[in-house]
Amino acid sequence: MTDTFLSAKWENLIMANYAVSPEVLKPYLPQGVELDFHDGKVYVSLVGFMFKETSLFKIPIPFFGTFEEINLRFYVKRMEEGTEKRGVVFINESVPYKSVAWLANKLYKEHYISIATKHSIQVGKRDKQIKYEWEINNTWNHLAVNASTEKSEMLRGSIEEFIFEHYYGYTKINNRLSQEYKIHHPRWLVNKVTDYSIYCDFASMYGNDYAFLNNQKPDSVILAEGSPVNVKWKRTNF
Repeated sequence: MTDTFLSAKWENLIMANYAVSPEVLKPYLPQGVELDFHDGKVYVSLVGFMFKETSLFKIPIPFFGTFEEINLRFYVKRMEEGTEKRGVVFINESVPYKSVAWLANKLYKEHYISIATKHSIQVGKRDKQIKYEWEINNTWNHLAVNASTEKSEMLRGSIEEFIFEHYYGYTKINNRLSQEYKIHHPRWLVNKVTDYSIYCDFASMYGNDYAFLNNQKPDSVILAEGSPVNVKWKRTNF
C-alpha cells in the first residue's frame, strides 16, 4: 500500500485570521500539543479553498474529485526529541459531498460535515475575484476576496508565513489520546488582497464558543495560490 492517503490540488486558499483568547481554544486542544503564538497572539482562521483532482491511495475519485472546502482551524506546535513540529487543529471541515465527509470522519477521525457549497472564480490580467459560499439554516454565507494576480514570496516572519507554514495535522481523539499526520506541499506563493467580504454565522457553523466572531473583524485576510498536496496515511498516536 502506498504511504500517501490523499493527494489533490489545493487552489486559491483564502484565510481570514482572527486573534482570540487562548481560553477559547483550550477545550479543543489535543493532549500533547500547545498553542502556537505569532507576535503574542493566537489565531483561528476561517478558510475557503478548492479541492481539485482528488485521489485516495493514488486512485482518482470519480465525480467527487473537485469541490469546495470551508473550515475553521487553529495553530499548534509539538516538541518531539528536540524538534518543533508546527501544525493545525481543525474545529470543523465542511464539504458538499456526504460520501467525502463520511470517509474523512471514518478514516481520519476528524470533524467533517456535508453542506451545500458553491464558488465563483474570475481571473483577469491584473486582478482576480474569489468567492466561496456555503448554506447553513437556509442562508448562504460567504468568504470572498479581490486580489492581485501578481505572485510573491511570503516574507520571513510575516502573518502569511505563520498561517501557511504548518505541515502537521493534529486530532483530538479524546482527553488522553491524540493523533498526528504529515501534510506535504511546497512553500506557497501569495497574492495581495485588496478587498474582502465575509458573512459567516459562526454560532450555527461552529457552536456558541465562536459566536463572538460574528461581531469581530479579522486581523488579516490573505490568499495563497496553492499547489499539489499529499497527506500521508501513517498516523502517530501519542
